[in-house]
Amino acid sequence: MTSASAPPITELPVASQPAEPHLPELQLDAWRALLDTHAALVAGIERALADEQLPPLGWYDVLWALYRAPDNGLRPRDLGLHLTISKSGLTRLLDRIEAAELIERRMCESDRRGYVIVLTDAGRRMLREIWPVYARALADSFGDRLSDEEAGSLLDVLTRLQNSACDAAGA
Repeated sequence: MTSASAPPITELPVASQPAEPHLPELQLDAWRALLDTHAALVAGIERALADEQLPPLGWYDVLWALYRAPDNGLRPRDLGLHLTISKSGLTRLLDRIEAAELIERRMCESDRRGYVIVLTDAGRRMLREIWPVYARALADSFGDRLSDEEAGSLLDVLTRLQNSACDAAGA
């Protein structure tokens, strides 16, 4: 949220630039609340996973994306589409997950220059181990706080925003 003593962002000095589009303070507050809520929810889930000596949430996201993929495998660039991580960050993350033997890199049959990331049996077991802790953390910090009607409304709003962002990005 915005601090009571901080001036609205619209009053901050800006170098000689074209006029910026106007965004009402309520929209800015909603954006900040969305970011702050996301950060708090993720931090709670990360704490719950760490308390159980489980890998971090980013590992789960990779394993889940691979589990849902055809033949439980994806090219790194395709895997990156399911995650919010840089290309170099993804490479380092995949190195750590592979070292834990939860994934394998296999030569791509259709392009010998590339490889496919494949979920291992140990990766499937880890997904089953992480999920109850993840689900409990979600229920405690998110699910139990919203009625079904509120969850439906939130889903509608976030889906509209996601679609709008994808349209703007040309995705």
